[in-house]
Amino acid sequence: MSSLRSVLSTLSKNPLVLQVRKRTFKGTTTYWEDRYAKGGTSGAGSYGREAEWKAEIVNDWVAELGVTSVVDLGCGDGNQLGLAKYPRYLGLDPSATAVRLCMERFRDDPTKSFIAYDPSALADPAGWLRGDLALSMEVIFHLVEDALFENYMTRVFESAERYVIICSNATVDDEQVSHERHRDFTKWVEENRPEWVLDRRVDPPSDVNLQSSFFLYKKKDL
Repeated sequence: MSSLRSVLSTLSKNPLVLQVRKRTFKGTTTYWEDRYAKGGTSGAGSYGREAEWKAEIVNDWVAELGVTSVVDLGCGDGNQLGLAKYPRYLGLDPSATAVRLCMERFRDDPTKSFIAYDPSALADPAGWLRGDLALSMEVIFHLVEDALFENYMTRVFESAERYVIICSNATVDDEQVSHERHRDFTKWVEENRPEWVLDRRVDPPSDVNLQSSFFLYKKKDL
């Protein structure tokens, strides 16, 4: 299986394959809506041992820091959420299909709410979509367009009262599959949100097949 993954990974980075995929790519929001509508999932990182490790980290931090509410920017199909232990939760996603999947899965859980939203048509200066902690779970490297990335990063930090948890990598690599673009998001935080400081970073253990690490930010005045 590992050899097959290696071959597929090599093929996916072939310049000709990349050019074809980029020409047919219809945009991040359309890609994910189409993917969920056709029965696709949030990806391998939201299942199995990878999902378990991610849940362990976030659940422990939520309990340790006394977090009372979580706003998740990119809830996806809800499989990762099934392992979560949050007192109160709001999941947002631009895919209406993904949100409907979450609504159905957690229909009997009164602690969880969901909203389908258009990132380009959302303003929340009153803070209705704000929680103790804002969460971004392997979303950033799926934001191909610059404007979408800027909008998303702004939304994440504006949605947090005290803490921001980001699960992603901080490498720069444009030569990925059409729906991925890897960026050093930590520099964006340094330049645009100086009132936030990186408190902790946790890298995945050897038995977890992820390129992503966890980054915990907190406001300097805490």
